[in-house]
Amino acid sequence: MARNPTPAPNEEDRAKSKRVGALRELGPFLRPYKILAMFAGLALVLTASVSLVMPIAVRRVIDNFNTADSALLDLYFLAALGVAALLAVGTALRYMLVTKLGENVVADIRKAVFSRVINMSPAFFENVMTGEVLSRITTDTTLILSVIGSSISIALRNLLIFLGGLALMLFTSAKLTGLVFLIVPLVIVPILVLGRKLRVLSRENQDWIAQSSGNASEALLSVQTVQAFTHETQSQQAFVDVTDLSLSAAKRRINTRALMTTIVIFLIFSGVVGVLWIGANDVRGGLMSAGALIQFVIYAVMVAGSVAALSEIWGELQRAAGATERLVELLQVTDAVKDPEAPKLLPQPARGEIAFEDVNFNYPARPDMPALQDVSLTIQPGETVALVGPSGAGKTTIIQMIQRFYDPRGGQVTFDGIPLTEMARSDFRGSMALVPQDPVIFAETALENIRFGRPDASDAEVRAAAKAAAADEFITKLPQGYDSYVGERGVMLSGGQKQRIAIARAILRDAPVLLLDEATSALDAESERLVQQAVDELAKTRTTIIVAHRLATVKKADRIIVMDEGRVVAQGRHDELVSQDGLYAKLARLQFTAGEAA
Repeated sequence: MARNPTPAPNEEDRAKSKRVGALRELGPFLRPYKILAMFAGLALVLTASVSLVMPIAVRRVIDNFNTADSALLDLYFLAALGVAALLAVGTALRYMLVTKLGENVVADIRKAVFSRVINMSPAFFENVMTGEVLSRITTDTTLILSVIGSSISIALRNLLIFLGGLALMLFTSAKLTGLVFLIVPLVIVPILVLGRKLRVLSRENQDWIAQSSGNASEALLSVQTVQAFTHETQSQQAFVDVTDLSLSAAKRRINTRALMTTIVIFLIFSGVVGVLWIGANDVRGGLMSAGALIQFVIYAVMVAGSVAALSEIWGELQRAAGATERLVELLQVTDAVKDPEAPKLLPQPARGEIAFEDVNFNYPARPDMPALQDVSLTIQPGETVALVGPSGAGKTTIIQMIQRFYDPRGGQVTFDGIPLTEMARSDFRGSMALVPQDPVIFAETALENIRFGRPDASDAEVRAAAKAAAADEFITKLPQGYDSYVGERGVMLSGGQKQRIAIARAILRDAPVLLLDEATSALDAESERLVQQAVDELAKTRTTIIVAHRLATVKKADRIIVMDEGRVVAQGRHDELVSQDGLYAKLARLQFTAGEAA
């Protein structure tokens, strides 16, 4: 099951992650919460302003240590205490508002991405691993939550402190501020140089995490097959390889950020020490008061701390920018199958006429291998049609084209005379019920699994459908009957039981068109007989298309379509096709001879 690790995206693939401006793509998700963002911004400005006032209060206290008026000194201490209280309340308010903003925005992003992906055609999933999509919905949105709920707020606060602190430093001592400005170019250079490398490594790290999740998801979803073929060691090694590559990229990113932080903080605080030494000599020379020097030092430390914090946050913003790009890629990806802007409505009730008109089709993953070639076929309302032929003949492709999972390369498919491309997919799919070859069972109760195709069905209707599909007997024997959970992918059920639940689901949907893709392939003889009776009863009142390898299940069809290499090579009733001595007769001889031998 494990795949060889795919190479990490090259430099061109990661170029977009160099743009922190990619975070602007979050604008549409922030817009609904602009009032909350405005109050968060006000709280942020309040806390930054109060922080900038604090050193002035400290200066007043220090310069009035020797005052004869003790009441004035007490007043300054009370004022400093009031500033501290205001800072505490403002900081808590800012945290609460910004965190709520981040949680709301990320929840909306997750909903939007899932809504987009769940509506993508199967062609999209031929080239994208499900685990990678899940990684983007979870890991990438967590990064964005960190940025919106924390990093951006802290960055803006530190930016205000940086600008305000510089202005107040200049007001306190122009001479010392000029000396501080000499340090700034030394700090900016490593931020720019190492920051560029950090952006590339951040995107690479996220790509490998997504690849790791994809590999793990694929192996775990097929764990029985992995274990049955004793492929655990190879699957483990493939996961280890990708995880190690992710770890390697993460270590390089961490080392780069650590180096940048070390250089920046050392340069900043070395400069502060130097400026403090010069200021101390000015105090000794009577050029400034001790309180003014302390005020300047506090501002210098605040400015230095804000620069250090900004350098840290810059890396977080770059990682979030890469994550935003990856999520926006999913939101903006072009689907090969689209609903028209002004869809036509399917007349109700639907008659169930399906027609293929010179249809040609190649799967996107196999563009050089025709799946259907010049297929022209009309299925009348209420007709039961069986599709037979060797594996790879195009039978299941016909079922997929009827549901418009793909669009033909040439020709068109119509439903009740209307091309599928001119209707909304949900409209005509609502008139179809499918029983796939590999039945899909959800981690829900047996009741909800059957009700999946018709959520408004009553419990009595669900049980009636289960009885018609010969599923009622085994369901009632489950520990909680219809309320029993059947496990992820129906792991608690046998293959035949899963198939019967899938058939009950289709019976309950009660759609004008019934699509059966090897619907009875996993059933024992008795269950198949019971289900076949239910299918025969259903087929009397709706269009039924049956894909089957076992010819005994299709002999009663109104018409049998014989396919080979994507073409319709013959059609007719069982006796007619046998008498023609073509492909169908050959398949019949092989099956019935094998059955007699058995």
